Amino acid sequence: YADHTEQPWYPPLREFAVSGPLVALVLEGDEAISVVRGLNGATDGRAAAPGTIRGDFSLSNRENLVHASDSEESAAREMALWFPAL
Repeated sequence: YADHTEQPWYPPLREFAVSGPLVALVLEGDEAISVVRGLNGATDGRAAAPGTIRGDFSLSNRENLVHASDSEESAAREMALWFPAL
């Protein structure tokens, strides 16, 4: 989220992200980005479809429970942050 640090919603998002345990993982496979983003559901959990992670477990547009890269470039950048040995 480096490109969003000046947004008014960034500080509360950051506070939520560091408020408890976090699990980072790398998933790979055919169409992994679109498949995982589909499983996650809409960013705003209040609008996410039932059966998605956000649709079933989120009540917020900020505390959205999960993150998924939106492109191969984003995935590479994010993997380097969390898993520099990859």
